[in-house]
Amino acid sequence: MQAISKAHAWLINGLKTLSCLIVFLIFVLIVMDVLLPLVGLQPWEGTLGVVEYGLLWFTILAAPWLARIKGHVFIDAVAEFLSPGARKVTSKLAYLVVIIGSLMLAWFSLELAIESYVDEAIDERSIELELWWIYAPMPIGFLLVAIEFIRFLLGFDDMFGSRTDVKEGM
Repeated sequence: MQAISKAHAWLINGLKTLSCLIVFLIFVLIVMDVLLPLVGLQPWEGTLGVVEYGLLWFTILAAPWLARIKGHVFIDAVAEFLSPGARKVTSKLAYLVVIIGSLMLAWFSLELAIESYVDEAIDERSIELELWWIYAPMPIGFLLVAIEFIRFLLGFDDMFGSRTDVKEGM
């Protein structure tokens, strides 16, 4: 079980690192797109499309890590007014809603990826890209988010724990 936990943590951190790399590449592309015309060179026509894809990819790939470190959007003002018993019940309900939603999104995005692969669908923007590439990270990211909230549901961690975990996770 410890090996699975380590592999899972390694995967989440690897996807976080990939997300960081994507953000850096987006930054480089945008800077080049702005600076190249200033020196009389034509910028790459595919910048806009790649930046759009990159924004989607880095968001979904970083989501499991954000759930792990409790860095996701979270409103705990209501939880502060609940008794410990009511907080436990409402948190379990919230975990179930997120798990079900994430698994549904993982399933539907997997179906979209497979369908677009089989149909050889192409996304035509400033560049042509096979459509399944756009959907590919979604099932992975949503499944891993569901796993993180399953950890909360089973009591391995708590969403209402110390919010200082966010600082330590970074």
